[in-house]
Amino acid sequence: MSVFHATIVHTPVRGELQVLRDCLIAVDTNGIIGAIHSNVPTSASPETFLTSEFHGLPVRYLSKHQFLMPGFIDTHVHAPQYSYTGSGTDVPLMTWLNKYAFPAERLLTSLPLARDVYTRLVRRLLRNGTTTALYFATLHLEPTKILADIVEDLGQRGFVGKASMDRNAPDDYSEHTADAALQSAESFIQYVIGKANPLVVPVITPRFIPTCSLDLLRGLADLSRRYGNLPIQSHISESHDEIAFVRSLHPELEHGNGCDTTIFDSCGLLTPRTVMAHGVHLTEKNISVLKQRGSSVAVCPLSNFYFANGIFPLHEHHLEKGLKCGLGTDVAGGYSPSMLHSVRTAVVASKALALTHPRGKEVEVDWRTAVWVATVGGARCLGIEDQVGTLEVGKVFDAVLVDVGDEVVGAVDVFEEMDSLERVVEKFIHLGDERNVAGVWVQGKKVV
Repeated sequence: MSVFHATIVHTPVRGELQVLRDCLIAVDTNGIIGAIHSNVPTSASPETFLTSEFHGLPVRYLSKHQFLMPGFIDTHVHAPQYSYTGSGTDVPLMTWLNKYAFPAERLLTSLPLARDVYTRLVRRLLRNGTTTALYFATLHLEPTKILADIVEDLGQRGFVGKASMDRNAPDDYSEHTADAALQSAESFIQYVIGKANPLVVPVITPRFIPTCSLDLLRGLADLSRRYGNLPIQSHISESHDEIAFVRSLHPELEHGNGCDTTIFDSCGLLTPRTVMAHGVHLTEKNISVLKQRGSSVAVCPLSNFYFANGIFPLHEHHLEKGLKCGLGTDVAGGYSPSMLHSVRTAVVASKALALTHPRGKEVEVDWRTAVWVATVGGARCLGIEDQVGTLEVGKVFDAVLVDVGDEVVGAVDVFEEMDSLERVVEKFIHLGDERNVAGVWVQGKKVV
């Protein structure tokens, strides 16, 4: 159990920043927020406000330049690609996979290397305030088990998927048959379920349609159903070259940008627990189908600039049409593992889109909305919005302690005579980095 005296900053309403000053926050033994009382003077006795179970606990008093906010939720990160993050941005998507992604992923059959890469990644994400992540791993069973172990050991909330691929991949990086891929996927599911740890969840993970036969896709949908409607993730309508490849593989289906959605839907892979990455080239019909199925899109604004040949219209698809969306770093297609970078790039992308859009500034997204998508939006994508995304009584304490004080070596300068607290928060969103992250908690447990 723990008690804090702190300012809370979060976005329970999309597009609005809520600031709760001088809060007394009590977290119980299960990591659940048991009480929040705002405007409590530092001189007040905590026992006056808290129930007996919290009496006598030491109170952590945050300074005036510190605040608590919800942890970020990264809805798309390729764990094995972390080794070359920050490089390999020079070619189109389909070439990039063969030149960089597949070779890097193949190397992780070395279990010591897999442990090293995955440990560094999860630690890096936690240090950047990412309390929940939806992971793509490799197609190899044992290295992916290691990723699940590391997520558990380091205390992150992790949705972990072992990639499934049975066609159009290098001979030494393919499962070759649907049966082999399904058997491996099921083994991983059973391994994670055997942990009986609610923080680590197995995810059905067909890499994308070009590398998955229809038999494999149907079989993976069946696996999801048989194990209690497990989460599903993949890529959808990401780039022109990917769309053209899918069209060449499935000429019998609807031509054009609808192929990905048509195939996933016909195979039973579009569910309320499905998160599809990118979706830059989804059509109006595709959006309608995804919304009807309750499926979500992980918007990856940084990597979309490099590989997707376009910008995901977040304002139109999400704010106007109601499609569920979260934000993703897309390591390593996105060169930064920081969700702050994703938030900033989402805003920049909307402004770039507005430059040529008939409606102009109407399609822009501001930083408050982007923060909402990176927290509450991601929680909705993963079906855990009743647990995380905001700091409220009854939710779990997945939180980041932000420090923008002068003693912190970082890029944020605060001018007390001029800066309101909201402006300080805005400065952190635009200028802050892991140096400003002074603490991270997941399910009430301090992990950084």
